[in-house]
Amino acid sequence: MLAKGIQLTILIGPIVPIPVPQMVIDALDHVEITTAAGSRSGFQMSLQFSSKSQLNTFFIIAGAMNSGPSTPPLRVMLIVTLNGTPQPLFDGVMTNVEVHAGSGGAPGLVTVTGEDLTKMMDMIDFSGLPYPAMPIEARVALICAKYALFGLIPLIIPILFPDVPIPVDKIPAHKGTDLHYLQHLAHQAGYLFYIEPGPVPGTNIAYFGPEIKVGVPQPALNVDMDALTNVENLSFTFDPTVGKLPVVYIQNQLTRLPIPIPIPNINPLQPPLGLLPTPISNLEVLKDTAKMNPMQAILAGLNKAKESQDSVSANGNLNVLHYGRPLKARQLVGVRGAGIAYDGLYFVKSVTSTLKRGEFKQSFKLTRNGLVSITPRVPV
Repeated sequence: MLAKGIQLTILIGPIVPIPVPQMVIDALDHVEITTAAGSRSGFQMSLQFSSKSQLNTFFIIAGAMNSGPSTPPLRVMLIVTLNGTPQPLFDGVMTNVEVHAGSGGAPGLVTVTGEDLTKMMDMIDFSGLPYPAMPIEARVALICAKYALFGLIPLIIPILFPDVPIPVDKIPAHKGTDLHYLQHLAHQAGYLFYIEPGPVPGTNIAYFGPEIKVGVPQPALNVDMDALTNVENLSFTFDPTVGKLPVVYIQNQLTRLPIPIPIPNINPLQPPLGLLPTPISNLEVLKDTAKMNPMQAILAGLNKAKESQDSVSANGNLNVLHYGRPLKARQLVGVRGAGIAYDGLYFVKSVTSTLKRGEFKQSFKLTRNGLVSITPRVPV
């Protein structure tokens, strides 16, 4: 039990994890979970123990179950129940166990570290596996099917400009691990690939598609609003020098001369969140695009354009009990009470959740591509 209305459930085991024994819950010091756009999710769990603690036996058994070359790492699920509703915070595998022995009568500390299920995709090299006449979407679905035992549900967004190689000309082949190849395909299409837990415990969404900055925002973060305040602190940064205009080269098939084409950020899935957009401060020439076909070059330019538009960022902390629900990364959230320049909708770039006995807090980072809200009112 963490606090009134909040309960943490820890499950550990191969493939299908089971609840940990009570001795693990009793020894728990704190849990930290990090979710961020553009990187893997991870967790770190600290437990207090002594040389005579039964935790030693527990980790010996866990290590024996995880010692075979064909045995997958132990799966770890962290589920928080808030006001009677279970919500998966993390689903992945244990990657490291570090022990700090106690001294002077003080208890020792066991630190367990893990990563999300993309770690399972980065363990075996499948280089050379052919994919004849298969579009990118079919290749992604086939790769994700290997991990159905972990509750992996693929969510694949069709590519706007598909490029299906003709078998007599070229047969695509797998390169590296499954994760490496999926990230390679995502980069080619200007997409992202990541895994997030949910929508229910035991399942995971494997998302392959564009970064989406539209949708229903989460409840607003209120700053300096007396009884309505639900964040402990929030600070903002504005950098007008980050804006770049990518320039791609497309080769003329007749003259073999490269043609430069500037690519503005016109992605409908990432509309402006600020009324005063990020100014363009410099040009960035993508020289490798001359080797691509025109569609691939344009996608590469759009992918680069979206990376350099977030001139406004915010960092803060909140108490989940005051906020009413866990803040989630990769979604929109509103901000109120920060002033005309910084109020409005933001994209949640990263969230770090820290759970201790009696508290559940989160630190977060928000980003936006301009100043001044585009909406007259922020949804509460």
